[in-house]
Amino acid sequence: MTALPGGLRARLRRVVRLLPLLAVAACNIASADEGVVTLRFWGMGREGEVVAELIKDFERENPNIRVESQQIPWTAAHEKLLTAHVGRSTPDVAQLGNTWIAEFAAIGALESLDSLVASSTEINRASYFDGIWATNVVDNTLFGVPWYVDTRLVFYRKDLLAQAGYDSLPQSWAEWLEAMRAIKRNVGDRRYVIFLPSNEWMQPVVFGMQKGATLLRDDDRYGDFRSPEFREAFDFYLSMYREGLAPAMGHNDVANAYQEFERGFFAMWITGPWNMGEFKRRLAPESQSLWGTAPLPGPTGAASGYSNAGGASVVLFRNSRYKEEAWKLIEFLSRPEQQQRFYELTGSLPARKETWERSNLAEDEHARAFWLQLQRTRALPAVPEIETIMSRVIEYSEASIRGNAPAAQSLTGLDAAVDRILEKRRWVLDRESTASAEQQR
Repeated sequence: MTALPGGLRARLRRVVRLLPLLAVAACNIASADEGVVTLRFWGMGREGEVVAELIKDFERENPNIRVESQQIPWTAAHEKLLTAHVGRSTPDVAQLGNTWIAEFAAIGALESLDSLVASSTEINRASYFDGIWATNVVDNTLFGVPWYVDTRLVFYRKDLLAQAGYDSLPQSWAEWLEAMRAIKRNVGDRRYVIFLPSNEWMQPVVFGMQKGATLLRDDDRYGDFRSPEFREAFDFYLSMYREGLAPAMGHNDVANAYQEFERGFFAMWITGPWNMGEFKRRLAPESQSLWGTAPLPGPTGAASGYSNAGGASVVLFRNSRYKEEAWKLIEFLSRPEQQQRFYELTGSLPARKETWERSNLAEDEHARAFWLQLQRTRALPAVPEIETIMSRVIEYSEASIRGNAPAAQSLTGLDAAVDRILEKRRWVLDRESTASAEQQR
């Protein structure tokens, strides 16, 4: 046997002498950890960072449960979750964007929550906004609990609207257009009324849903963007570009949207709740009194002024070995007081109505419009392919915005593209229908 160097022999002797002590320490640790469950929680972006503050209180309340939280960038989250599912290494609980719910439900990654909610004393269906709750339901099964909410409405320059003769934003399409035309007459050809980024799907889709368009048809097997409802909404959307009310620009064409809003390059912007904080930080003190928020106008008035149902939810993964403890964590994060703390830490709007009411957030000068808008939201079709479909909406809409294709041609092309995207869905549904028919024979 090769002789060991003297220094290494000495170190090994010390390790050998320590082995009994290490064994005792290991036993003590095992004894201390006996009966303790460790949950894994994955959070995205800023929310994934601050949730650790809430988890500390959860662990104090539940000394037999530890939570290992991991922050994941939004840009990497989707692929990481899919990889984890394939490798059977998903976390117990995670934050999930609500447009991902249908996809992860379809691949069998998520646990159904219907029975858990039915027996819960913490989570009550009536506490949540209808449209937001609907984003978590796939084939009549609940797979997530809303954690924070998101929707779009109008940020506007109160002074420019007043100069055009309006003390508030009109709530019907016809009156809204008249107000925009009045502003345009005042600001002239080199400035615009509304910023509708051409590389967003949100506006044409929301206008379509306001008219009653379903976007998909035949049990979500085919695209339905050529429906009369969507065609009419799409024409309304394009009219704002045709009349010079909106610039044919995307996000990358405007160097600093906040600066352009402040200098009056455009007087309105359909955007989301995160911009309440951004406007307060980025606009000069003397400009703070000049901006306001308002729910989206609708075809026939406020009652038809629907917007998108967005945000993120907390989900329980099917592979979790500790479903009872994981559900306790979801219930804890869903409490109104925890929703309040989460809002204070992140600025993300609470999913629970009680939190809005207890904190007086619903009466805040700028947040109130979101409270009203959240009463009128609609969910996108709950199909796994929805994000791919929305990317095609951008592609075909932009062709018409920039004058490269008539509206009818764009919508025909969009339906054809969506039909191709949904080809696998049709195959699966047809197989299920055939199997069900054979079982009934």
